[in-house]
Amino acid sequence: MSTDLSCPLCSSTTLYAITCKAKTYHRCEACKMVHLEPSQRLSDADEKAVYDDHENAIDDPGYRRFLSRAFDEVLARKPVPAKGLDFGCGPGPALVAMAREAGYDMAQYDKYFHPDTSVLTGPYDFITSTEVVEHLAEPLPVLDQLWSLLAPEGVLVLQTKRVLDDERFRSWHYRNDPTHITFFAEESFSWLGERWGCVPEYPHNDVVCFVKAPSE
Repeated sequence: MSTDLSCPLCSSTTLYAITCKAKTYHRCEACKMVHLEPSQRLSDADEKAVYDDHENAIDDPGYRRFLSRAFDEVLARKPVPAKGLDFGCGPGPALVAMAREAGYDMAQYDKYFHPDTSVLTGPYDFITSTEVVEHLAEPLPVLDQLWSLLAPEGVLVLQTKRVLDDERFRSWHYRNDPTHITFFAEESFSWLGERWGCVPEYPHNDVVCFVKAPSE
């Protein structure tokens, strides 16, 4: 097991262990984030193999309904014309297709499937990241980078299930995916909001929105 652990979000060293069968997780007492013991994470190759088995077709109506919880926030907050980025779009970038069909100028990025880093330059009017942050071993630099790419009054929309108390975490189906290694609580998002100077909004139980302040 790793020693000298710190929270991958707020860097606090006040952590405690949660044991779930053969896995050990560490919960931060400061921001309440939970992360999987680093020595138990999948390799990049094994992680990609899991993603390769996913069947998320661009034109799948059920998948589009799932993504609409995040995309509806874009529609409500940033009408066309607007420029967006879907970060972690996966092999079937359905949200990108939905946005382009609606008239948005939409870029896409994915570490494994669309690794063109030239799109990681701003500014963007909105950035979406659906079912991505739970896969990040080091979430803070990634999220800080996304925040830096937003234009003033831009919106960052994240879709991920939020961790609740320890007892429910132990029986939580969401942690059974071997690629899910980092779990945010509302306190985790509040910590990010304080860092970025905004207040997170929760339109759904698995969606959080951060809105950047106007330029001064």
